[in-house]
Amino acid sequence: MKSSEVVNSVKMRFPNEPEYLQAVKEVVESIEEVYNEHPEFEKANLIERLIIPDKIHTFRVTWTDDQGRVHTNMGYRVQHNNAIGPYKGGIRFHASVSPSILKFLAFEQTFKNALTTLPMGGAKGGSDFSPRGKSDAEVMRFCQAFVEGLWRVIGPDTDVPAGDIGVGGREVGYMFGKYKKLAGEFTGTFTGKGREFGGSLIRPEATGYGNVYFLLEMLKTRNIDIKGKKCLVSGSGNVAQYTCEKLIELGAIPVTLSDSDGYIYDPDGIDEEKLKFVMELKNLYRGRIREYAEEFGCKYVPGARPWGEKGDIALPSATQNEIDQQDAEMLIKNGVFAVSEGANMPSTPEAIDIFIENKILYAPGKAANAGGVSVSGLEMTQNSERLSWPSEQVDEKLKWIMGNIHENCVKYGTESDGYINYQKGANIAGFMKVAKAMMGQGIL
Repeated sequence: MKSSEVVNSVKMRFPNEPEYLQAVKEVVESIEEVYNEHPEFEKANLIERLIIPDKIHTFRVTWTDDQGRVHTNMGYRVQHNNAIGPYKGGIRFHASVSPSILKFLAFEQTFKNALTTLPMGGAKGGSDFSPRGKSDAEVMRFCQAFVEGLWRVIGPDTDVPAGDIGVGGREVGYMFGKYKKLAGEFTGTFTGKGREFGGSLIRPEATGYGNVYFLLEMLKTRNIDIKGKKCLVSGSGNVAQYTCEKLIELGAIPVTLSDSDGYIYDPDGIDEEKLKFVMELKNLYRGRIREYAEEFGCKYVPGARPWGEKGDIALPSATQNEIDQQDAEMLIKNGVFAVSEGANMPSTPEAIDIFIENKILYAPGKAANAGGVSVSGLEMTQNSERLSWPSEQVDEKLKWIMGNIHENCVKYGTESDGYINYQKGANIAGFMKVAKAMMGQGIL
C-alpha cells in the first residue's frame, strides 16, 4: 500500500469532501509502514474497505416553527465501521454539517472508539439545523422529526447515537423520547441522556475531564507539573467548560475561552466563580462569550481565536481546523509546550507538522478527547445491566481508560530518538485493533 495512491484514489472518488480527505490522509500516512508489514491486509483490500463507510443514511427533516412556518433540513447518519461493536458516535446540529464533515467524524470515531478498549464501532450523524436562536418547542419538534427519519437504523445493539456540537442533554432527551415511542421499547439506544432516565454520572464532564487526564499522562513523560501553568482553551461549550473545571481543580490557570463570535483573554485566570458564570451564560441563557468580558472587565477580541496569546498549554475544544500553520507557529513562539485536543481534528495538517517538528507534546483528538465516548460506552453498560454507578466509580474507569490510551500511543508512537509521536501512535493502535477484527470476520 502506498499512502499517496490511496489518498489520490479517495480524492478522485470524493472530490468535494475536503474534511474527509484530510482525515483519511492523516491516518493512511501514519499506518503505511505497519500496514505493509502485513501482506494479508493488502490481499484482503483492507485499506479500501476500512476507508469507505459501511452505510450512509440521508433523509429530509421537515418541522414547523412557532409561527407555523414549515422548514426543511437535511438529516444524515454515517455508519462507518462496526467490526468491534455496535456503531457509536454523536449527532451534530450545526449549519456547517455536510456529508464530508460527517464522514471525517465517523472515520475518526472508528479509531477513537477502538482506542477506548470498549466494544464500539464508529459512526456520526447530524443535520444542518442550528438550535441557536430557536425556542425549546422548536428544538423539540425538530428533534422529533429528525428521529422519525433515523429510528429504523439505530438500536441498542445496532447503533447508539450521543450528543455533539449543538446537541446536549435537552436534544438527546427529545430524541430518546421520540425513539422510545416509535420503537416501543426502553433501551440504551441513546447516550448522554438525563440522569433520571438512564444517563451516566459525569457523562457531561467526560470529554473535558478525559482530555486533561490524557494531558497529565503526557506531562508525566517530561516530569512537568500542571500546577500554575497558563492554559489557552478555545470554545465555551460543554467540552471547554469541563476542561476548565478540571484544570482549575488541579491548580492550572485557564486564561481564554471563545465562541464563533470571538474570544476572551483573562490574565488573572478563570476561577471557579467565573466558570460558574460561563456555565450559566452558555447553558441556561445561551449567551455569547463577550458577556464574560463585559462582566469581568477583561479583553475581548471579536472575530478571532485565542492562539496569539501567551501560555504554556493549548487545549483546542471548539471545532475542526481551528488551528492553522500560522496559529501553530505563534503558539510555539509564545512558549506553548503541549497541545491536547478536546475537539475533533482542530489542527490542520500543516499545524500538526509544526508541533511534531518542534517536538512538543501533541495529543490528537482521537486520543485526547476519547473520554466522552468512553463514558458513553460505560453508560451503555449501565443501561444493559439496569444499574447506575456512582460518579467516583465512573471517574476511576475514565482515568484508567485514558491512561490505557496513552500507554498504547507510547507503545506505537515512540521514535528512535525517544520522542513520542502521539498522532502516529494513536493511529496505529486504533487501526491494528479494527484491522484484526475485520480480518477475523472475513470478507464482508
